Amino acid sequence: MTLPFHHSALGPARDLGALLAQWGRGLINDVYCQIGLVMLIGLSAKNGILIVQFAEELRERGMSVVEAAIEAARIRLRPIVMTSLAFILGVMPLALASGAGREARHSVGTTVAGGMIASTILNLAFIPVLYVVIKSIGRKREASREAPRG
Repeated sequence: MTLPFHHSALGPARDLGALLAQWGRGLINDVYCQIGLVMLIGLSAKNGILIVQFAEELRERGMSVVEAAIEAARIRLRPIVMTSLAFILGVMPLALASGAGREARHSVGTTVAGGMIASTILNLAFIPVLYVVIKSIGRKREASREAPRG
């Protein structure tokens, strides 16, 4: 349950970042924007998975939930920022295109760049927090199940 919840929790914020970028450039929510939103689902989920998976490995090594979340975010910060920045810079030619079909390229490039910026910032800030909250709730549920009833 941990992995899917993290990604669905930040999905609306990721999409809002993409749509704000579209709005800021005076573009509309067209089919190219929606294709960009679908692309963002996989791209942004990758960053959250990296943090949560590494935190789970640290938990298996005996770290507390909070320590594992902080350490996972710290260790995965550079790879996440580097891959996100490379991707954002990679779609800049689309966002800044000229010539025939530039509106379509502007739309998909702006959507993906804006969404990745929002997603990267939010993933780094909130995935560790959500991880700790979800793990804490899970521990409380397990403790209540194991408590004797009577």
